[in-house]
Amino acid sequence: MALFNRKVYICGLLVLFSSVIVRSEADNDDEGVTVETVEETEQYHSPSINSKNVYLSEHFDDEVAFKKKWIKSEAKKQGVDENIAKYDGKWEIQAPSRRILKEDLGLVLTTEAKHAAISALLDKPFEFKDKPLIVQYEVTMQEGQNCGGAYLKLLSRGTNTKADLRKFHDQTPYTIMFGPDKCGNDNKLHFIFRHQNPKNGTIEEKHSKKPSIKKLNRLCILLNNVLYAGSLLDDFSPPVNPPEEIDDPDDTKPQDWDEREKIVDPSATKPEDWDEEAPAQIVDPNAVKPDGWLDEAPEMIPDPEAKKPSDWDEEMDGEWEAPLVDNPSCAAAPGCGPWSPPLIPNPNYKGVWRAPLIPNPNYRGKWSPRRIPNPHYFHDDHPFRMTPIHAVGFELWSMSPMLLFDNLIISDDLEVVSEWTQQTYALKRAKISSDSQSVWGRVLRATNYKPGLWAMYAVYCAIPVSIYIAYLVRRAREVPLFSLIYS
Repeated sequence: MALFNRKVYICGLLVLFSSVIVRSEADNDDEGVTVETVEETEQYHSPSINSKNVYLSEHFDDEVAFKKKWIKSEAKKQGVDENIAKYDGKWEIQAPSRRILKEDLGLVLTTEAKHAAISALLDKPFEFKDKPLIVQYEVTMQEGQNCGGAYLKLLSRGTNTKADLRKFHDQTPYTIMFGPDKCGNDNKLHFIFRHQNPKNGTIEEKHSKKPSIKKLNRLCILLNNVLYAGSLLDDFSPPVNPPEEIDDPDDTKPQDWDEREKIVDPSATKPEDWDEEAPAQIVDPNAVKPDGWLDEAPEMIPDPEAKKPSDWDEEMDGEWEAPLVDNPSCAAAPGCGPWSPPLIPNPNYKGVWRAPLIPNPNYRGKWSPRRIPNPHYFHDDHPFRMTPIHAVGFELWSMSPMLLFDNLIISDDLEVVSEWTQQTYALKRAKISSDSQSVWGRVLRATNYKPGLWAMYAVYCAIPVSIYIAYLVRRAREVPLFSLIYS
C-alpha cells in the first residue's frame, strides 16, 4: 500500500459516447465523424447512492434540490473591464440538446463570452489523510468549444458557508483544479494542485507537465497515447521542493576573468598579394557574341494590331500608345538588343582579409557564481497532505454556449464511484451502443487496421498521487468522463 501511495497513474480510456462513421483512411477532413440521431427509449432513473463514503453526489435531475444546494456567484472579477467583471453567465437545469435518456437533465452554462461561477458545499469536508479522493463528472460541449474551459475547482477551507460561495471568484483559494481546457488548436487537461510551503506557509500552484491532449484520426481526443512516467516531485512546475543550493546572488564575475575560448592572432599580418579590392565577379574574357544576334532589334515592340479605343480622349487620357508585345523577330534569333558578355567568378577574388583565430592563452572557462545553501530550502515528502476541501465549483469563461455538466460525484471509495457510473454514464454508453450497432461494427473494423485507436493509455507515476482519467471526446460534441483519484 505504501508503494501504491507513491505512484500515480493517469489512464485515458477510449469510450465512444456517440454514434460515429469512420471514413476512408485517405479522407482527412473533419467530416470523417458523423453524428446520428438517437431515439429516446431508454428508461432512466436518477442515480441513488447511500454511503458514508460520499462527500457530494449531484445528478442535476432535481431542479428544486439544485437551487437549494448550488449557489451562483454574485462576485466581480478583479483586474478586468467593468463591463465583463460581473459573474453574470447563466446557469440552468436543462435536458441535453441531444438527449440519450428520458428525464435525464444536466447543469448547462447557456451563455457565451461571460464570466460564470457556481458552487456547492460538500456534505462534509474532505481531509487528506489516509483515504483516496475520487472526483468524477461528465461534460458535454454541445455546440463545440472554440475557446474556454470546463474544469472543476475543489475549494479549500474558508468556503464553509453559502455566504462564502456567493463571493466565489477566480481568486477564491482552491486545493485542486482539474478538467479540460481548449482554445483553438491548444487542447489540454489541467491538473493543478496548490502546495503549502511547510517553512513559511505560503501557497504555490503546481502544474502537471503531462503531455498535451492530441487528436487521433478525427475520432477522439486523448492523453498522449504512449506510456508516460514521472515523479510528483520532479514533473510538476514549479517543483514541490526547491533546490538545496542556489547561485549566490551577491557573487560577481572578476574583471580580469576571460571567457573567450579563442582570440584573434595578434601576430598575423595580411599577405602582400592580398587584393581586397578585387571584385567577386568579372566579365568573361572568352565570351563571344552569338551569330545572328540582332543588336538593333528591340525585345518588345508596339502591337501592330492594336487600335485606339473609340472613346479615347487625348486631352483627358493623354497621347494613346499601342501596348507592347514580344518582338516576333527575336523568336528565331539567339537574342535581341545590345549584347554584353556574361559575368564569371573572379579567380583572384579573396575578399576582406581577417586575422585567424587562435586558442586564448588566458581562457578561464565560462564563469558562474558560486553555489550557496538555499535559505528557502525545504523538503516535503508528503505533498498529498493538502488543504482540506470544503466545496466544489465551476468558475469559467467560455466562448461557446450550452456547456453541459452532469453526474458529479466525490467519494473516497472506488466501488461507490463505480456503482454511480453504472447508474449514469454506463447507461448512456449502452444506449448509444444498442442504437448504432451497424455503425459501431464499422468502427470496430476500422480499429483492426488502426490499432492506435485503442492506444488510450498514459501512465503518470508520481508521489504520492494516484489519478485515473477516463476522457472521451467525440469531435464537436463531447462527453468526457473524468475521474481523479488521490491516495
